[in-house]
Amino acid sequence: MALLSVEELQAILTESFPDSDVPQVEAVDVDTVTIWQPITDRHGRPGGTMSGPTMMLLADTAAWMAILAQIGPVLLAVTTSLHIDFLRKPQLSDLMARGRVLKLGRKLAVVEVELFSRGSRELVAKAQVTYSLPSSTT
Repeated sequence: MALLSVEELQAILTESFPDSDVPQVEAVDVDTVTIWQPITDRHGRPGGTMSGPTMMLLADTAAWMAILAQIGPVLLAVTTSLHIDFLRKPQLSDLMARGRVLKLGRKLAVVEVELFSRGSRELVAKAQVTYSLPSSTT
């Protein structure tokens, strides 16, 4: 199957979560998708930093987009595991996520996700996300 475009992935996000403030898809290539979330004070937590759930949401979404970019609009691919390491205190600024497919099997896909603030190369978190793929994709 052909690689889905930025516009196709964005349409999937917008249509799948119409009542949500969905992340924006920025780039797609052979095995990597980059997305970002505009961050406001409502994404923060005490101490002037970003909440963990915000970072986990973006990591999971980046993994889903990276997988769908390769297999097409298989919306019933679901998270089976998400492990995240919080590495440093992020600023309350746009959060970027780069998801790279490590393994795309018949039943499972594994994606590595790097999270960083826009304009910075320092990782604020790193996640590994495993998705279960419905049998119709095989």
